[in-house]
Amino acid sequence: MQKILLPLLLLNLLLSANAKATAETQLQLLQPLLSQVTNQHPILQQVLANAEPYRLQIIYTRIDRDTDNRPNLTYYQFGLDDSRYFYPASTVKLPIALLALEWLAEQNIVGLNADTTMLTDAATDWQTAQATDPTSASGFPSITQYIKKVLLVSDNDGSNRLYELLGQDFINQRLAAKGLNHSLINHRLSVPLTAEQNRQFNPVRFIDTKGKPILALPERSTNQHYINADKPTLGKAYIKGTELVNSPMDFTDKNRLSLTDFDGVIKRVIFPQLFSEQQRFNLTPKDRTLLLRYMAMLPPDSVNPLYDAKQYPDNYSKFLLFGGKAQQIPPHIRIFNKTGWAYGHIIDGAYIVDLQQQIEFFVTAVIYANENDTLNDDLYQTNEVALPFLRQLGEYLYQHELQRPRQHKPDLSEISRITASGAEVE
Repeated sequence: MQKILLPLLLLNLLLSANAKATAETQLQLLQPLLSQVTNQHPILQQVLANAEPYRLQIIYTRIDRDTDNRPNLTYYQFGLDDSRYFYPASTVKLPIALLALEWLAEQNIVGLNADTTMLTDAATDWQTAQATDPTSASGFPSITQYIKKVLLVSDNDGSNRLYELLGQDFINQRLAAKGLNHSLINHRLSVPLTAEQNRQFNPVRFIDTKGKPILALPERSTNQHYINADKPTLGKAYIKGTELVNSPMDFTDKNRLSLTDFDGVIKRVIFPQLFSEQQRFNLTPKDRTLLLRYMAMLPPDSVNPLYDAKQYPDNYSKFLLFGGKAQQIPPHIRIFNKTGWAYGHIIDGAYIVDLQQQIEFFVTAVIYANENDTLNDDLYQTNEVALPFLRQLGEYLYQHELQRPRQHKPDLSEISRITASGAEVE
């Protein structure tokens, strides 16, 4: 995997290769802005004062609209280094969901759409089948239902089913073709399988409402080994089973999604027009609306699936601006995001909109909150450091956005339309 050591070079490449960067697009360091943080944001101040142990990386993007409402982006970065591996956890579910919709759009088969019943079969004794889904209105699984659960509560099974549908070749070749060159997806999540098993993919069938077959995919596999060529390791020790292993944990066969690529995925969803056609995700307007709606929807507002508000409060997966203790999110705030948390890493990438104040901005960040640098011991400082940090980072940048002048206010009518009423309409 190619290494790019200089953050400034990395972002210059991002802007020139991935985006149709306008003359107004600029690159800035985030440090000058963050240097003004006071003890009103104590955890943010604490982490910034000694960022290295937290392996902190941040991309903040300012959005300025022109007279025709076209967005011009200014990038700010802190600690950005895409050659420095971090475990991406559930953030990989967003590109998997996008690629499932892209795959679907290319099939061009009558009766096959995101709501079509999708049955997953098992071809081996370790694979699992999925023929029903009591959380859906129909009682059957579908691409739509899996994506809903992935975006609402970061459901592992939903993402794994889409991974099995697509397979590693499709996923990784498409990510590379879109210029996401620091990305690698090579395993299911929270399922203890070998690398070889993760290269095998279940049979999948799509059927109509009468049970008539529409499309059947056989069991598939790949001979290609998608691994991290730089053989990254994390931590000074890790727990394996019940034993402590006093050496770094090997992540050669683990997923990868650099902060630049993760940020780029979100921007491709929100502003596809800023990217070349080859580098966009090929979504139908209906599928893009589905994705945007559920990126922003809060779990208590969902009907199918239905979630308990105590277990899944408004801010369950909204770390930037609202991370931490359960709280409600004001109805004029929309956060289109995806989070991830594992091995001490807490990650969030978000497009944040205030419809009332007419402001919008992007923030993508990862923090490593693992004081003893031991993996799998569950002694991470998630609640003490990571979530308060992301909340305060979002708060600080939100306050900055409220105060900075804008020549033109954004037209956010599309956001209002897609997320109207808050509650799901079936």
